Amino acid sequence: MENQNKNLILATVLSLVVIVVWFFLFPPEATNPTLTDEQTTSVATDGTLPVGGAGSTAGSLEAITDADASPATAARVGIETPRLSGSISLLGGRIDDLFLSDYQETIDEDSATVRLLRPVGERGAYYASFGWAAAQGIAPEAVPGPDTLWSLESANDTLTPETPVTLVWDNGAGQVFRTTFAIDADYMFTVDQSVQNMGDAAVEMRPYGLVRRHGMPEGLREFFILNEGIVRMADGRLEEMKYSKMSDMNDAELGVPAEVAEAQESGWIGFTDHYWMTTLIPEQGQPFRSVQKYLPSRDIFQVEAVMPRQDVAAGAEVTISTRLFAGAKEWATIREYQNEDGVPRFIDSIDWGWFYFLTKPIFSVLHWLNQHIGNMGWSIIALTLILKAIVLPLAYKSYVSMARMKELQPELEKLQARHKDDRQALQTGMMELYKKNKVNPASGCLPMIVQIPIFFSLYKVIFVTIELRHAPWIGWLQDLSAPDPTSILNLFGLLPWGTPEIDSFFFIFSLGVLPIFLGLSMWLQQKLNPLPPDPTQRMIFAWMPWVFMFMLGSFSSGLVLYWIANNVITFVQQYSIMTYHGHRPDLFGNILGGFKRKPKEPAKDKETKDKT
Repeated sequence: MENQNKNLILATVLSLVVIVVWFFLFPPEATNPTLTDEQTTSVATDGTLPVGGAGSTAGSLEAITDADASPATAARVGIETPRLSGSISLLGGRIDDLFLSDYQETIDEDSATVRLLRPVGERGAYYASFGWAAAQGIAPEAVPGPDTLWSLESANDTLTPETPVTLVWDNGAGQVFRTTFAIDADYMFTVDQSVQNMGDAAVEMRPYGLVRRHGMPEGLREFFILNEGIVRMADGRLEEMKYSKMSDMNDAELGVPAEVAEAQESGWIGFTDHYWMTTLIPEQGQPFRSVQKYLPSRDIFQVEAVMPRQDVAAGAEVTISTRLFAGAKEWATIREYQNEDGVPRFIDSIDWGWFYFLTKPIFSVLHWLNQHIGNMGWSIIALTLILKAIVLPLAYKSYVSMARMKELQPELEKLQARHKDDRQALQTGMMELYKKNKVNPASGCLPMIVQIPIFFSLYKVIFVTIELRHAPWIGWLQDLSAPDPTSILNLFGLLPWGTPEIDSFFFIFSLGVLPIFLGLSMWLQQKLNPLPPDPTQRMIFAWMPWVFMFMLGSFSSGLVLYWIANNVITFVQQYSIMTYHGHRPDLFGNILGGFKRKPKEPAKDKETKDKT
């Protein structure tokens, strides 16, 4: 029994230590975005897009500047789809104004629609642009870049799933460039870049796409559990880099901090936020250069997909197609792009973490349950039932072993009385007794050890997936991705205001209903077993439910809901199995015993203590 208690305490303490280290020794850091001025871009022959120089129109290097044609004054082409709205600026052909129609900033009815992309001149400018890099036979100012002023060639002036739009630019030197934008009913743009060479000689150039972000996202909190920054895949290799790490890059040869990867056959690159993503996807099956860089002097983050050189003979025309995903990281949508549209490993743009072998199947089951149940809260409870059923064989052996340990209690007490002064003999006798009765004293902690990776995996799923964002359950719980909004400060939801954030000791008053139920469920489950005689173990057991209650109180409601459901199911399983095997837990007696300061000393031990 002593070994069992020690193993259980060890497993509990280890799980507590892991949680404390993860969420308290590595606290998230808030960062503030910086508003920067737009910078023009020229294209180098090495395939990267260094800062310096300018884009141009009509062959004149000075023909266009931010002062002459800012995104606010340039003409625009509208974007209207079932899920997106916004516009494309003719300055650079920038997709720089994009709203996600299905998502709001908060759960309030009058909340603003989520805005993904913003033009230069607004705080947090963020946009995609497509152009050409001069190589041979053509001057840098004769190719279109992010500051080129395009003209609308197509008759329609609104991009819809049924009506693509085409922009055109004549460099005045014999080459005519066109960019045709198409879009599907979800979040995928298709951008066809073409060049028609009407000159007398061949020219060489590289088509490219870039996504540029001015400063870090507003309100960014770089959690270690979630990657927000760069995500790219090159020939099956996935790479992630946070914004803070990008700002530490250094490459003297390129002149700006950058990292370059050569993809031979497949890949993509982009920026990923908590729930949104903007990703360049070159045509698969051909090589391309994947570049991620940080421009420190102007606090600009940039990713590029630079395609191979195109040799455009006199009188010839070349067209290159690139896709741009700009939208919400919905599991089903991204999976369809991966499986149906050939975007390799696109589902891994969602940060599944180290336990991806658990988080992926867990979310797949949760998503399937939600499709059939229609409520994410009840789906979490159903998922908990499934997970408990999977580990039931292990739990069954554990609870049977605990019941048989109770049957051996009289024998253990005799051994303790017989060898109270010989600890080695006592341990040997206990192990022989366990072996003879085929009892494993360590089996009691196995379910808890198995539960630790499941807990972290479910926390990851609830934290990173957009399907939990603003997902309601019942009553006051209208966002399972957020903490319980109730507390004594708003009379547990009766008063019409939320709970303020409190960093001091008085955060106890911001504890919600759900975390309180969590503490009570852990406490009740604990009372299925009598308190251990050791004072230290007894103290740890006494404090554990309330420590977890406060630690998990600020976690997502969905995760707390899972923990409560898990505790309730575990209580029912343990009580039923132990009763079936002849040991009915003295629940009421254990509850009363928990209010005593310490267990009553046996008479013999008391007499010995008095004599000494």
